Amino acid sequence: MYVAVRYIRSMPKTIHTTLTRREREILDILYRLGRGGVTEVLAELSGKPSYSTVRAQLRVLEDKGHVRHEEQELRYVYMPTVARGTVRQSVLKHIVDTFFDGSPHKVMAALLGGESRVPKEELDRITAVVEKARKGGRG
Repeated sequence: MYVAVRYIRSMPKTIHTTLTRREREILDILYRLGRGGVTEVLAELSGKPSYSTVRAQLRVLEDKGHVRHEEQELRYVYMPTVARGTVRQSVLKHIVDTFFDGSPHKVMAALLGGESRVPKEELDRITAVVEKARKGGRG
């Protein structure tokens, strides 16, 4: 018997696609705080899950390699293992690829062509970044 197998090209695994919504929320909190224990994370979370749920989610994030912990007195203090800029780039790449066909032009057109007016100072900063990129530097 012959069985046809169809291979589906999966999205590349990025930090953004390997995290659940709640895990991203916890990681956002840790980036904002710099480091924190279960109690600090719990205080910032929406929906108010239980202490044991947050502890378990932090353990999962640690197993996935996104956070690490240190023991301070009798508690674990968690901190991100990946620099915020790296995560920012990963999420931005995902958004640009998914919603803007990988085109920075389409992103800028959406940002500048929207309903909200962009202040002159912000346009000046954007222009400076574009000029720096033209000269071979990074924004």
